[in-house]
Amino acid sequence: MPDSLSKLEARRIALTAQGFAEPRPENAGVEDIRKTIDRLGLIQLDSVNVAVRAHFMPFFSRLGAYPIELLDDGAHERFDLFEFWGHVASLIPVDQYPLFRHRMEDGIKRRSRTLRSADAKYLDLILDEIRTRGPLTIGDLEDPGKRGGGGNSPGWWNRAPGKIALEYHFATGDLTSVERRGFSRVYDVPERAIPSEHREAAPVSREEAHREFLRIAARAYGIGTGADLADYYRIRMPEARPRLAELVEAGELQEVEVEGWDKIAYLLPGASANGAVDSRAILSPFDSLIWERDRTERLFDFFYRIEIYVPEKKRQYGYYVLPFLLGEDIVARVDVKAERDKGTLRIRGAFFEEGNDPEYVARELATELELMASWLGMKRVRVGRRGNLCNALRAALR
Repeated sequence: MPDSLSKLEARRIALTAQGFAEPRPENAGVEDIRKTIDRLGLIQLDSVNVAVRAHFMPFFSRLGAYPIELLDDGAHERFDLFEFWGHVASLIPVDQYPLFRHRMEDGIKRRSRTLRSADAKYLDLILDEIRTRGPLTIGDLEDPGKRGGGGNSPGWWNRAPGKIALEYHFATGDLTSVERRGFSRVYDVPERAIPSEHREAAPVSREEAHREFLRIAARAYGIGTGADLADYYRIRMPEARPRLAELVEAGELQEVEVEGWDKIAYLLPGASANGAVDSRAILSPFDSLIWERDRTERLFDFFYRIEIYVPEKKRQYGYYVLPFLLGEDIVARVDVKAERDKGTLRIRGAFFEEGNDPEYVARELATELELMASWLGMKRVRVGRRGNLCNALRAALR
């Protein structure tokens, strides 16, 4: 029979693995960011910029205020990162590059059927242009083409041929992204961007790559079901299931039962939490702690869905809602917008979870919101009137 854990023990293991059990550094810098990247394995990218770019926020949640420019220009080179499809579009330590070669090969097979035969000459021209001219965005191309002019695959029809070509080469590994400029990818050939020891490393089989992805996921998550761990790198369960069994057989993963969970969980042998976790953090919707929404509910009894794509009248909490982690619980959520032209961090709605003291939650949340506003260069925090925490939060900010 597998060992068993209480839900609280599982939660503490998860929070510890994700870096929330450690005190924040006084002056977070390069090494703190690097340590966080190594801990998490990859960082999700997303174009949403209502408050701050998605990949900036997980570091603030764990480290507090840090120089945001460190993750802006030159971040790929500064932190030895490359961009590829990890969880989704992700910043990934470059030493994982060989693990993704099978996905690049999949990209060749998947997209060649719809693109290669029809646009071979144009695709080659785009690749040659970047080889010759150096790193380029789509706007830098000599002939980016017009929207609706390239590709036969549904979902691609309204993209310019240049964008289709660049994304084709990105998916197949012929190009990589060396930075984001206004959140647009800047493409270059791997020969100039990926160190040769990673680019020319011995091939890694799909099976071994999946085993390593699951190892990293177990280390980063602390604890999770097979589906949780597979989702970290978006491995399909039919492929993940035998790899999980192999890791258990090899003693690299341990099976456990968790109070209230209806599926077996996995963790690294010896993983544990040393007592209560004292944390305070505003979380991005794209933070790996809460990526898997069912796992979030199992761990924290916190139901969470991002409502960006929900019609406004049907939203329960708001457009861009950030959970608030306090101690070992997610105790509140806030609908946040950075009004940069006004220097204001606008809280359009604030909601505490039942069973928590609203005045205490508001005081702790106010402290974190003021820190966030200062980090983002905002002069003030202003609270609207939506939600059961608004009055207490407004009072706490005075």
